[in-house]
Amino acid sequence: MKVTDLPVGRKQMQTICLTALSLACMSSAIAQQSASLTPDQRADQLVKRMSLDDKHHMVQSYNTMIEKQPPGGIGTAGYVPALPSLGIPALQENDAGIGVQNYPTTKDQNGQPRHVRGEAGNATPLPSTLGIAATWNPKIAFAGGSMIAGEAHSQGINMLLAGGINLTREPRDGRTFEYLGEDPLLASRIDAGEISGIQSRHVLSTIKHYALNDQETNRLTVSSNIDERAMRESDLLAFELAIESGHPASVMCGYNKVNNVWDCSNGHLLNDVLKGDWKYPGWVMTDWGGDHSVNDALAGVDQVSGIDVVSGDSLGNSTETFGKSLLDALAKGTVTVSRLDDMVHRILREMYAGGLFDDPPVVKPLNAAADALVSQRAEEQAIVLLKNDQSLLPLNHSVKSIAIIGGHADVGVLSGGGSAQVWPIGGPAIPASQPPGLATWQWMVYDPTSPMKSLQKLLPGVTVRYDDGSDPARAAALAKSSDVAIVFATQWTCEGIDVPNLSLPSGQDALIDAVSAANTHAVVVLENGGPVKMPWLSKVNAVVETWFPGAGGGEAIAEVLTGKVNPSGRLPVTFPQDEQQLPRPQLTNAQDVDYNIEGAAVGYKWYDEKNLQPLFPFGFGLSYSKFGYSDLHVSSQGDRVTVSFKVTNTGQRAGMDTPQVYVGMPAGSGEAPRRLIGFEKVSLQPGQSTTVTVTVDPRLLATFDVPGHQWQVAAGSYPIQVGHSSRDFVLNGQANVAAAHIAP
Repeated sequence: MKVTDLPVGRKQMQTICLTALSLACMSSAIAQQSASLTPDQRADQLVKRMSLDDKHHMVQSYNTMIEKQPPGGIGTAGYVPALPSLGIPALQENDAGIGVQNYPTTKDQNGQPRHVRGEAGNATPLPSTLGIAATWNPKIAFAGGSMIAGEAHSQGINMLLAGGINLTREPRDGRTFEYLGEDPLLASRIDAGEISGIQSRHVLSTIKHYALNDQETNRLTVSSNIDERAMRESDLLAFELAIESGHPASVMCGYNKVNNVWDCSNGHLLNDVLKGDWKYPGWVMTDWGGDHSVNDALAGVDQVSGIDVVSGDSLGNSTETFGKSLLDALAKGTVTVSRLDDMVHRILREMYAGGLFDDPPVVKPLNAAADALVSQRAEEQAIVLLKNDQSLLPLNHSVKSIAIIGGHADVGVLSGGGSAQVWPIGGPAIPASQPPGLATWQWMVYDPTSPMKSLQKLLPGVTVRYDDGSDPARAAALAKSSDVAIVFATQWTCEGIDVPNLSLPSGQDALIDAVSAANTHAVVVLENGGPVKMPWLSKVNAVVETWFPGAGGGEAIAEVLTGKVNPSGRLPVTFPQDEQQLPRPQLTNAQDVDYNIEGAAVGYKWYDEKNLQPLFPFGFGLSYSKFGYSDLHVSSQGDRVTVSFKVTNTGQRAGMDTPQVYVGMPAGSGEAPRRLIGFEKVSLQPGQSTTVTVTVDPRLLATFDVPGHQWQVAAGSYPIQVGHSSRDFVLNGQANVAAAHIAP
C-alpha cells in the first residue's frame, strides 16, 4: 500500500490540540499588543510578569524518551510544559538531524522502552548529515532542513535538536555521519543552511555539540586538550560562522571536557566566547545528562535537559542540578535572580523570534511522497564518484546482465544508528537488528528504497540478478556470468560507539577481491558513515560513495549508475590510505586526547603539512562531464579579498561542478599550506560558462592572537588557488593584503 498520509495517534493529537486551544485565545490578544515589539522586548515584558516558580519552570526540560510521560508530553525527546496563564507554549523537542526521530513506545523483556524489529515510523530520513555536506550545496541543506521541520511541525514538535557541526578530527568517530566534515567554512555554510531551513518553518533548532565532542570512546569523561589559538582557528570557527549565518535558537553543550573542564561547566567556552565574544543571544542547553552542578548556571548553561519525570534528576546524574539545588542557590544568592532572568529571557526571546507564540504547530497528515523526493534530490547531489576507469559508468546499452551483490541492495539502503536514527515510513526493509551488547536505542536499520529494483526500472532490457554476498565463491560465480558486477559494501556506524578501524567489516574486502577477480567490470557502491580503507581499489573499475542514502536513496543510486543523474558530490572529508596517516594512528581509550598534535591543521591541512598522499583528498569528486576554469581575477582592499573566475562545462553532458578557492599563508608564517576560503556549486549545460565570485571572510586569512584577544591578519602576499579539490589546482594568483585586527 502506498503511504502518503500518516496519522498522529489519537491521544497525542488530543493532547496537542487541547494545549493549543487553551493557549490560542490568550496568545492572540498578547500577539496583537506586542506585534510591533522586538523578540527581546517581548521577552523582557513577559519575564517581568513571571513569578519565581514560573521562571524556574522554564530552565528544565523533561526526558520523554520513557514509558511514563509528564502531562502534555508527546514522547518526542525533551519537553518543557506550557504555562497557559502566561500564554507560553510548551517546548516539544525532537532529535532530528536528518529526520524526525520517532521514539519507542514498546518495552523489552527488562521493561525498557524500545522499538520492535519491524516497527514502522512516521517520518522521512534525509541522507546522513555528512552526505548533505558532500553536496557542497547550502540550498540542498536548507531544503532538507525545511522538509524535516515541516514534518516535525505537523506532529506537534516545535524544536529540533539538529545542527551537528563537530569537525572530523577522528574519522573513526561513530557520529562522523551526523556531522559535516573537516573544514570550518564548508561545515558552517551547510549547517547554517540546514538551521535556516528548519527555522523557516517556525521550528527552533540547536547547534551542537559545543565543543570538541569529536569521539564516542569515553565521550562522557574524555578531555579534548587543545590550545586556545588552535581551537579558535578550527572547531570554534566552525561554530562561530554557522551561528552568525544560521542564528540557531540554542547551543547544546557536549558531554566531554575541554582542557579538563566539562563542556557544560566551561565558563570560558560558554560565557567568554559564546555569549561574550560572539554576542550570542540564544540559550545554552545541556545534552541529556551533560550537567554537573548548579554552578553550571554560573558557567553559562541556561537550561538542563532530560529531567526524569519520576525522580526529578537529570538523565544519568543524581545532582538534580537545576531543581531544588537551583532554588537553594537563588535563596542563598550564590545564583542571582538577575542570572535566572537572563536564562529565561534567552529562552523566551528565541521562542518569540522563531514564531512559537504566533505560529504554533498544527497537527496534520504528512505528504510522504513529496518529502521522500526532497531526500532523493539531496542524495543525488551527495553521491561522490571516486573512480571511473575506462568510463565504465554510466552503464551503457551494451550491458545485458548485471550482478548485484551484498548490502541488502535488493530491498534497501543502510542508515546510521543512535539518536539520529529515523524509523522509516512502512518499516525497515529487513527486520532491524542490534549488534551484541548495545543499548536499546542502537539499532541497525535499512531504509526501504531498493537500488536493485530502481536499476531494473531504469534498465528494463537488462537481466539483473542478486546475491547476498555471504559466500564470496558463489558471488564470484554470479559476477563471472554477468557483464557488470556491482558490490554494495556497507559500514554501519552509531552514536555511542566508535569503529575500531577504517576497514570494511564482515569480510567485505575479501568479497570485493573475489568479485573483481571474476569480472573485470566491477563497481563498488559504498554505504558508510565515514572514510574507509580500500585495499582493492586498483582491482575495480569504479567506486561510488553514497554515504547513508536516506529515503529515495535507492532511486538516486540507480540514477547515478545509469547516467540519468550526473554525479556532483565532493568529499567533505579526506580519505586516508590507512590509520597510520592519522594524527593519532591508534584510537585512544585514555581520558585525555591531545588535539595539539594537529592543532588547527584538521583534515586536509594535516596531510598538506605532513606531505602525506591520501587515498582521496578533501573536495575530490568526479563527473561524467568535464569543467574548465579560466579568467582569474583577484582584487583586494585592505583585508577584503574578492576572487572571480569563469567556469565552463567542456564536456558532452549537463552537470554540476563545485570550484573551490584556497588561500596559502604568507611565506614564513608557519601556518598550514592552504585553507578553503570559498566555493560555489554551479549547474551548466555542455559548452555553457558562468562567472563565480567569492568574497573572502577576513577571519579565513587570519590567525588568532591570544594575548591580544583578537584576529590578526598579517600584511603580505597571499597565494590564491582555484581547483577541483584541495590537491588539484588549475588557476593561481595572489592577493596583497593589508594588516588588520578583527574583534574576536
